[in-house]
Amino acid sequence: MDDTPQEITSLVGREVYSNNGIYVGEVEDLRLDVDGESVTGLALGTLNPELFDEEARSARGVIVPYRWVRAVGDVVLVNDVIERVRDPDQEREEVVV
Repeated sequence: MDDTPQEITSLVGREVYSNNGIYVGEVEDLRLDVDGESVTGLALGTLNPELFDEEARSARGVIVPYRWVRAVGDVVLVNDVIERVRDPDQEREEVVV
């Protein structure tokens, strides 16, 4: 693996997919922690309409926590998006039981 530092702006425009290969959206911007000098989130636009409700699609997009990122290459692979977006109420019920 190449450990050469990359410009963080190179993430902008990359497509984001779940670890199961489902298209999530496209990186439009980054959320940064300037003091910690780290990326904390990916601002996604051009969202998959099957994953996000009308409210998210009509807004400017969503921010995915950077800790969900599994890999960055030609595309960005993320964990947990499908499970967290589709059934947040079901997830709460499982915790209560």
